[in-house]
Amino acid sequence: MAFPCLDAIEMRTKEIESRSMVNGPEPSYTTGAHKTFTSKTPMLLDYGGILQEFTIAYETWGELNVDRSNVILLHTGLSASSHAKSNPDNPRFGWWEKFIGPGCALDTDRFFVICTNVLGGCYGSTGPSSIDPADGERYATRFPIMTMGDMVSAQFRLLDHLGVEKLYASVGASMGGMQSLAAGVLFPERVGKIASISGCARSHPYSIAMRHAQRQVLMADPNWNRGFYYGKVPPHLGLKLARQIATVTYRSGPEWEQRFGRQRADPSRPPALCPDFLIETYLDHAGEKFCLEYDANSLLYVSKAMDLFDLGAEYQEVIRKQRERNKHKLSPNHVEELSEQSASQCSLILPSQPYTEQPREDIDASTTTDDGSIPPDLVAGLAPMRNIPTLVLGVTSDILFPAWQQREVAEALKKAGNRRVTHVELGEDVSLFGHDSFLLDIKNIGGSVRRFLEG
Repeated sequence: MAFPCLDAIEMRTKEIESRSMVNGPEPSYTTGAHKTFTSKTPMLLDYGGILQEFTIAYETWGELNVDRSNVILLHTGLSASSHAKSNPDNPRFGWWEKFIGPGCALDTDRFFVICTNVLGGCYGSTGPSSIDPADGERYATRFPIMTMGDMVSAQFRLLDHLGVEKLYASVGASMGGMQSLAAGVLFPERVGKIASISGCARSHPYSIAMRHAQRQVLMADPNWNRGFYYGKVPPHLGLKLARQIATVTYRSGPEWEQRFGRQRADPSRPPALCPDFLIETYLDHAGEKFCLEYDANSLLYVSKAMDLFDLGAEYQEVIRKQRERNKHKLSPNHVEELSEQSASQCSLILPSQPYTEQPREDIDASTTTDDGSIPPDLVAGLAPMRNIPTLVLGVTSDILFPAWQQREVAEALKKAGNRRVTHVELGEDVSLFGHDSFLLDIKNIGGSVRRFLEG
């Protein structure tokens, strides 16, 4: 029996190997021209890692006003670059192209928009594929575990560099919606408004499970080589499969019913084990397109940061105590010690006992309110945002960040004392695009963001 899908994978590997003899196998991850800011001041990360220096890639649109009060910080999703919109230096179509510009959701006639590639990414910002200045080698999986808070703190280092004391607004969708909320919690005095689209205030089991599955198939690719694949063939198959899993969560079942139904790519041919139905060919194409456009280690680290995300008061206190215990690492005397530890330290410890179902009565009752809806811990954690006007927008057809998670954010903010919460939920009669609605629905999502920012 023929397996053309496996033949294609083998051919892709041979093509990469052949090309690597001239240019090296690892792709040059870029979306074109961008600005960079490099902080030479060491940064202590939430889980104790240290970056002696780091670079943030960013792009801007619009004009900065005299008092620097018209700045909007745009946060990206997991794998996006800083290139949200085309510009004279980089005419390539941006990932939020039609949402930014004169008269758009982010109106560049009024606002100065800044978008960064996140810390841990591979489009110009420091991440696992970057060179560790301590030894001149790629970080690979020696890169420290990081959090959404670390990413946001790095962005605010950039704002300090640009002389921006306070944002007009912090705006983001998906992972960016998480970062946008984190900015309000970590820097409440420096954020004027917050828009969080299709995000959450803490990661929930379903999304954690899906990202875990993505990481596992990626790490199972023999080419991943424990993260040390630079200079060799990258784990393109693992990344392709991880992207296919992710793509399943980005759209909705109803949309796919309309778009693909049960159609096969070629009904005249007998069924095959390789991509056969239209939906299968779509997923295969999505994975193939992505597998050499993004660094596999960046996917691992950034997705793990999403899993760790929790704006509840208890988790914030845990992080605060960890940072207090680790602040001595910023001392120059510890630089050599940290360099020695990074090569041998393992960031994963498996449980000593296999998983067993937790009895329901043992679950901490303090995690829910009397009506079983909004955790008091989350209400307390979002309290720093009580004075920040906030837009929380969700989509009913979203299965990755379901609409109840946005309702949870809105209600927690209200219970925390925020009287200026705008909650918008788009039903399936309005948008069937699922999680990806934030990339596609210019009218409803873009319109809601514009009205909120102008208000």
